[in-house]
This record gives sequence, C-alpha cells and structure tokens, in this order.
Amino acid sequence: MFRFFRLVKIFVVAFRYGLEEFPLAAEPSGRLAGLTQRLLFFRPLKEERGVRLRRALETLGPIFVKFGQVLSTRRDLLPTDIADELAKLQDRVPPFDSELAVAEIERAFGRPVSEVFERFDPAPIASASIAQVHLATLPGGIEAAVKVLRPNMLPVISRDLALMDAAARLVERFWSQGRRLKPREVVAEFAKHLHDELDLMREAANASQLRRNFQNSPLLLVPEVYWDYCTPTVMTMQRMHGTPVGQVDRLVEQGIDLKKLSRAGVEIFFTQVFRDSFFHADMHPGNILVAPDGKYIALDFGIMGTLNEADKNYLAQNFLAFFNRDYKRVAQAHVDAGWVPAGTRVDEFESAIRAVCEPIFDRPLKEISFGRVLLRLFQTARRFNLEVQPQLVMLQKTLLNIEGLGRQLDPDLDLWKTAKPFLERWMSEQIGWRGLVRGMQNEAPNWATLLPQLPRLAHRALTDDPAARLEPLLVEIARQQRRRTNAVIVIGTILAVLLTLAIIVRPGLF
Repeated sequence: MFRFFRLVKIFVVAFRYGLEEFPLAAEPSGRLAGLTQRLLFFRPLKEERGVRLRRALETLGPIFVKFGQVLSTRRDLLPTDIADELAKLQDRVPPFDSELAVAEIERAFGRPVSEVFERFDPAPIASASIAQVHLATLPGGIEAAVKVLRPNMLPVISRDLALMDAAARLVERFWSQGRRLKPREVVAEFAKHLHDELDLMREAANASQLRRNFQNSPLLLVPEVYWDYCTPTVMTMQRMHGTPVGQVDRLVEQGIDLKKLSRAGVEIFFTQVFRDSFFHADMHPGNILVAPDGKYIALDFGIMGTLNEADKNYLAQNFLAFFNRDYKRVAQAHVDAGWVPAGTRVDEFESAIRAVCEPIFDRPLKEISFGRVLLRLFQTARRFNLEVQPQLVMLQKTLLNIEGLGRQLDPDLDLWKTAKPFLERWMSEQIGWRGLVRGMQNEAPNWATLLPQLPRLAHRALTDDPAARLEPLLVEIARQQRRRTNAVIVIGTILAVLLTLAIIVRPGLF
C-alpha cells in the first residue's frame, strides 16, 4: 500500500511541475508536447523548466535529489538553463528545522547541546539530501563542523528503493535486454551505499580511512574526525576553510592554477582507485573545496567505493590498452574475464570498440563527451551480450563526476596524457620482480605458520593409501617415487625458509 501511495505522489508531483514536457520536448516535431500543453491549458506553468525540475526533485526526496546532483555535472548532455538550476542541489537543498537538529543532538548525547559544545550555531551552513551541517566550537576552542542526519529518513528511502526494485523487476521481465543489464543488482548496490549514508559512524570511519590514506599528501586534505562527538546520527569533524570548487571565478581571483588543479583531480582519483582500492564515490562539486594553497578538500564521505584485486587489474589493463589504442587487448580482456560469451569473435569485438573510442583520442576534454561515449559503448555491449558489472557502477558514476569537474576547471585538459603515466607506474609496481618480492613479503607471515606444518602434511599425503584413487600402474609409480619426493620436499622447504628470511632481513635484496 505504501508503494502505491508513493507512486501516486510521484505522478502527482510530475504533473504539478509539468515534467511531462521534458521527454516530449525531445521529439523532433514537438507536436505531441504542444498537444499535451493545449490539453492541460488549465494548469499554468509560470516558472522556468529548470526551476520546476529542481523543485520537483526536492519535493520527491533524497534519492531524487541525488539523481539531480549527478545530472547537474553533465553539462554536455543538458541544456544550460537546466544544468545551472540542478547545480543548486549540490549544496542548497532546503534545510530542515534547526530545532529538530538540536533535539537530535541532545537525544544522541543525552544532555543539552550547551553542555556538548562550547558554542553551537543553530543556522546550518550547508544542507544536503541526507543531512545538514552546523558550525560549533568544542571544549578547548576547537572549531568543528557538526553533521546531523535528517529526521525520519529511513521510511522514505525504503519506500523509494522498493519502487526502484519493482521497476527493475519490470525491466528484467518485459525488456529483452533487461537481464543483461542486471538492473536489480544495480539497484541493490545503490541501496547498500544509500543505507551506509544513514549511519554517520560509518561515514566517520570512511573519513578517517581516507585521511590516513592521504596523510601528508600535497594534493588532498581530509578533515579529522572527533570520535568523542560522533554517534550514528551525529558526526563531528574538523572545520575546513576553502572555496567551493564550482566557483571558478573566485578561484581565479585567488590565483589558483586551474590547469594544475584539474590534473591533481585526475591523479587523486586514480590514486584512490589503484593504490588504495578505496575511493570517494560522490565527488560532485558540492562535496569539494579548494584550500588557499591549491589543495583539494574532500567532504561528505557517506558513499565510498571499493575494488578487489581482480577488478583493479582488469581496469588498469583496460585503461592502458585504451591509452595505447590496443583495442584487441581490450576485447581479449573482456573475453578472458567472462564478461562476454566465450564464443565471441575477438576481431569483431575489437573492431566495434575501435569505432567507439578512436574518434575521441588526441582531443581536449571540451571536445569529448564521456556520456555519449558510454552510451555508444552500451550499444556495443548490447550487440555482443556484454554483462553489466554492478560492482563497477559506482566507479562509472565517479568517472562521470570527474569529467564534469574537469570540464569546469580546464576544458583543455588531456585526460589521457594525465592519467597514462600514473597507470604505467602503477602497473610496473604490480608486475615483474618488484611485484613478486612485495607479494612474497606480504605472504611471509602465512609462510611462517605453514612451513612448520609442511613435513607433517607431506607425510600424511604420502602415506595415504592411493589404491582407492589411482589405477594400479599409477600406484606402482607413486611407490617408486616416494623416496625421491621426500627429498624434493625437504630441499624445497629449506629453500623456501631461506628465501623468506632473506626477504624479511634484507627487503631491498631483490
């Protein structure tokens, strides 16, 4: 029943703000849009279309606001008036009543807000779809920013996610390409990250991890978390001073080198993904400041992405292959990963990828639309039955945010030349002798546990009756080789111990 009423509300809000204009207006003739407006002559729409879309998303709640935030970074895909209006969703979402924020703080800490903080400003300095931020002073005069969760968020989000899941089921059932795109898995991945945002202790842990990853970094600052003032609904962290990255004119006035800033953004992204496997997955302009010295300042750590080693290696190999225009390697990597059917002709897949990617090389960012490139890639994927990987959806979203940010700061940025040296350096550290020695050093503690057990395990394996498992001929061969195998195991064990000790004692030996 709740789903039904929520669905009714969505249709009512869409009708109230005239959202039917948007898909209909895209028709070449525009006749259907005009007919609709004439039929609904009794409903005057005085506001501009961008304003109506923004207000509709704000009315529908946090999930739809987040949708608008992502759209606002895609200026190459949206008309200017709509993109400008949706950009207000980044940090100008209507705040909730300050009395509710104070009440939540007092409930969380069990005492009046005046006893928690030396000073607390009831007027929020920023309001987002999930929470809002107030300035405060901790005991001892430490400046802090206090993030307070919006009240009664879980029921609304749960209903919206249920609607999204229902829509995904319909897509899988009635659209021939639905199962390949895995919409339900994508919704589940989005739901997991959204629920993570509702636990501010988890966000505080994310912030602490990212700060540790970039400790003493010349590129990125992350606020310190004050754990004694954190609960699941209240998060207190270091107050950061900077200029919103979207205010390009102010950055120019402050003498910030925008080209250097844009290159640093690309390096930060690839460092998070390939060095740390832990990346900020909500990098819209409302979550990024620029310090007076030109460093980035990261805010809002509710959505963080992670990748396993297989995903990292797959991405790195594909990125480098793209940068080197080695489309055959890209095609083969997809086949090897099992993301396309085993019988796929690599040469045909290679040709299709070349047709999509070749036109965008040697062009500055202002002449490239990754949105359109992704659309063509999806069309190619549909042709070759490529399965969408839900674990990479957050990374794809972040890449689009990075593109939108880079387009604002430096339209002439060459993304390929900026990223390629970093990826080549990372790959050189993962393969060859350096990668082998690092892997052996990481496994050394496990070897220390396993090696003392090796003689016992080998003896057990050799003394088991093999007759039940082997043919008579193999049984005879095994008996003849037993003594020889024992000697090999002893020698191998000694060599492994010596090599492990050499690596531990002298790490630079190799």
